[in-house]
Amino acid sequence: MNTYIFHPDRPGPFPVIIFYMDSVGVREELSDMCRRLATVGYYVIMPNMYYRLARSVDLDANRLADPAYEAGLELMWKLNRHLTNTMVMEDTEHLFAFLDKEPAARAGKVGTVGYCMSGRYVFRAMGVFPERFAAGASVYGAKLITDLPDSAHLTADRIKGELYFACAEHDHYAPAEVLDEVRRIIEQTGINASMEYYPEAEHGFAFPSRRLYHKRSTERHWERLFDLFQRSLH
Repeated sequence: MNTYIFHPDRPGPFPVIIFYMDSVGVREELSDMCRRLATVGYYVIMPNMYYRLARSVDLDANRLADPAYEAGLELMWKLNRHLTNTMVMEDTEHLFAFLDKEPAARAGKVGTVGYCMSGRYVFRAMGVFPERFAAGASVYGAKLITDLPDSAHLTADRIKGELYFACAEHDHYAPAEVLDEVRRIIEQTGINASMEYYPEAEHGFAFPSRRLYHKRSTERHWERLFDLFQRSLH
C-alpha cells in the first residue's frame, strides 16, 4: 500500500491524522490539504486505498459528467466499488503497525478525516478501533448506512472518540433521510458526535479545483477540523 506522509520540518514526534482519500484518488489537491494540516503541527498519512488495482490514477473530477469522459467515470466506479469497509479496516491495521514504529509519529490515539466515500471509512474506523481513534471527521460522507454486514453504522455504539459529520445542503450521495437516520443513531447510542449542515454547499465543496468549490463552507470546515483535533489530540 503506497502512502504519502506530511509533517512539519522540525523534530517530532507529532500527533497523527489519517487522511482517507475520496473517490477520485490520491492527487496533488489532496496533498495540499494534507499539508495544510501538517503546517499546524500534525503528522498526516494518506494511503492510496486503490493500491490493489492501481498504484496511481489520473482522473479529472470536473469531467466526470462529460459523456466524452465515460472511460474515466467507469474507472472511478470500478476502483470505488471494489473497496469494502472491511478491506479498508484491514488497511488501517497496517497503517497502525507502521505508525507504531515511525519516530515522527507520536504514540497514542490519533485523528482521522475522510471525504466522500471515505466519510464512511471514518465512521467505521472509529467504531472498529475505539482505543486508537480520539477524533474523526466525515466530510460529505457517502453510504454511511447500507444493508451490508460491514456497514459503518453497525459499530457506532463502540465509538469512544469525538466524531463530526460535515454535510452539504445539496448532496444526492448523502440524502437527508440517511443523515436523519445517522442523527437518530447518534442520539440512541449517546456517542460524542455532532452533525452540521453547510448552507448552499454541494457534495465536494471542499476541493478547490472543483467547479462546485464553495469557499465559505470550505474555510468553515477547516475551522471545525482544527478545533476538533486541537481538543482531542493535545
